[in-house]
Amino acid sequence: MKADSPIEHKKIGNPRSTFNRVIPRLFVLIFDSHKENNQFESTRVLVDSSAMAPNIVRYAKDQPGGFVNRIEKVAIVGAAGTLGKFVTQELLKGGKHLVTAITRHNSESKLPEGVVTARIDYDDEHSIVEALKGQQYLIITLKNTASQDAQLKLIRAAAKAGVPYVMPNAWGPDPKNDSLMSDTLLGTSFQGALKKIEQLGMSEWIIMSCGYWYEFSLAGSPDRYGFDIKKRSLTIFDDGNVRMNTSTWGQCGRGLAYFLGLKWLPEDENDTSPTIQKWANDVFYVSSFLVSQHDMFNSVKRVSGTADSDWKIDYENSKKRWRAGHESMKSGDRSGFSRLMYSRIFFPSADGDVENTHGLANGALGLPEEDLDQATREAIRLCLSGVLDTY
Repeated sequence: MKADSPIEHKKIGNPRSTFNRVIPRLFVLIFDSHKENNQFESTRVLVDSSAMAPNIVRYAKDQPGGFVNRIEKVAIVGAAGTLGKFVTQELLKGGKHLVTAITRHNSESKLPEGVVTARIDYDDEHSIVEALKGQQYLIITLKNTASQDAQLKLIRAAAKAGVPYVMPNAWGPDPKNDSLMSDTLLGTSFQGALKKIEQLGMSEWIIMSCGYWYEFSLAGSPDRYGFDIKKRSLTIFDDGNVRMNTSTWGQCGRGLAYFLGLKWLPEDENDTSPTIQKWANDVFYVSSFLVSQHDMFNSVKRVSGTADSDWKIDYENSKKRWRAGHESMKSGDRSGFSRLMYSRIFFPSADGDVENTHGLANGALGLPEEDLDQATREAIRLCLSGVLDTY
């Protein structure tokens, strides 16, 4: 197992870099937002970006008086959604952030108590800009069936509103693996989002890569990790021993909430603790487990009190399954998308193992170790209760 990634704070080699454009505006936004919300003190600080010299590290000690070295205002799109509700719950539980749910003007979704609601019309950019003014961090969680246009509208509005950071809709396996992103068709939307963020030049992006969601993928459909919990059948890809990183919804929520609880900048040149700016325009990786299909099957058997003889077990070549998924997509069968997406992660190249490729941020964020059987038990419960999406 690879140790957590070392903390290395970025240097600025170009005075016109994104960092130099963003930091001055951050101060204005932070302290304007204090004026808008009576929970915070009222202060305004303006910083001239031309005074920022290149080739130095920015520290909290160098900032103007009144600077608060953390993110306070977070906006989330999809706060009541599959992943968003866990992120929102953890942010509220931490008590460090004012959380605003960006929701459609006609949405009837029930939001948790303590969330500020900002209703928008995707066809009215002004409504989105107004909802995002004063926000410091925008989290976008959308269904994979959502149009790319919706995300781009949010990104353009975030730039006009001056939101310093945008976390695009890129929840899944390694976004730095170009082959994986191409083969799973996952790269199209988020790569376009990153390009737009960088093109607009007003925000920085950060991605949290969490692998596929464990409960959803284990027990939701045999097109995912190969399990049909209700029918007690399993399709093993190749020999079933390829391991990949996967995360529970709870760990995803904690991962992002703990990340947003980090300091914004290092205090000084001796501060090597993790900060949000450390991952600006980059990816951090979190995970619950590094497991194979056999690892998951053993857990399912322990939890359910079953043996191999109680299950119908088939074997399928992962690459053949991936190709068949593509053919299904071409014929209009959307289920082919799940089959190609999941079978690709189990290729012999083990592209889903980010723990040994990039290292995890779990330790830096203080994330807890989880119990595999407990997570499996919850996945089975969700499946048998009928609340788990099975598309």
